[in-house]
Amino acid sequence: MSIAFGQSALARSSRGSGDIFVRNWVASASIALLACVLVLRADVAAAGQIVRQMIPSAGLKRDLPFLVYLPDGYAHSVQRYPVVYLLHGAGGDEHAWTGPGHITDTADRLIAEGVIPPAILVMPGCPASWWVDGAKDKAETAFWTDLVPAIDATYRTTKSRDGRFIAGISAGGYGAVRFGLKYPDRVGAVAALSPAVYSVTPPPLSSARIQPPFLKQDGTFSEASWAANNYPSLLAGYAAQKLRIGVFLATGDGDRLGIAFETALLHKRLFELQPDLAELRVLDGDHNWSLWSGVLKEALTYVLRFAVPQVTFANSNRRPMSTPPDQPKPE
Repeated sequence: MSIAFGQSALARSSRGSGDIFVRNWVASASIALLACVLVLRADVAAAGQIVRQMIPSAGLKRDLPFLVYLPDGYAHSVQRYPVVYLLHGAGGDEHAWTGPGHITDTADRLIAEGVIPPAILVMPGCPASWWVDGAKDKAETAFWTDLVPAIDATYRTTKSRDGRFIAGISAGGYGAVRFGLKYPDRVGAVAALSPAVYSVTPPPLSSARIQPPFLKQDGTFSEASWAANNYPSLLAGYAAQKLRIGVFLATGDGDRLGIAFETALLHKRLFELQPDLAELRVLDGDHNWSLWSGVLKEALTYVLRFAVPQVTFANSNRRPMSTPPDQPKPE
């Protein structure tokens, strides 16, 4: 009897322990699942949105396409936001930054972590333009006369140099440097990643030698056109005026287009003029998105540190506009 009783008690005890283990495991799993759901919801809530738009451009004599990144919370706020214009390279378009550049995920993460303030990102598309006024496309005119006023009129931007910044890759970096030196009254800081800023002439492998902005009527490369548009032609005028912009430069030490040396030379010239407003990073890498994505966090952090604090509308009852009227829905 005692043995039978002992076996029955042991069995009940074993089942009880098992039940407790199961209950504890289920509880732990439920807590873990809830945590995952909360993290997932937080990630979704912190996601910005991409809006695709087009505006008529007198400078291009056609529509100018562009993408706009609106940070999480834009639709429900009354704040004004700094704007960073992101310029693609010679072979890219407005999708370069959201495609291989993964800018949406990067911006979402940096804003959520408090690394950068909430900002509007604008990605115009003008392939093979080098962001100058060439024989085919007047991209510089389109940028300043068509795009920037449209952005300031449509979105709640900080409409001053303290709220307007430009970053670019390769030929877009060339454009960012030009715009900063030429229009310091309109731009607070620029970031140029692997900028194609050849101080004399581009090397044979450079697309500048075969693209419309720098070609003669017979289709051959024009050294005069390159020299007239390149940054050395702007340095004297920039130095003569009082305003200074912040400049962040980055390049790969293995850049096969020879851009590492040229970027270092540009930094030297700027450092001599404004030692506290010129940054250079020489990184391990080539001329590609692997390098640019790796330094994008530092580049955005640098330019946006010049942004003035966000302000609200005087009339707080004004309804914020998240997407311009009569425009396509966010992608």
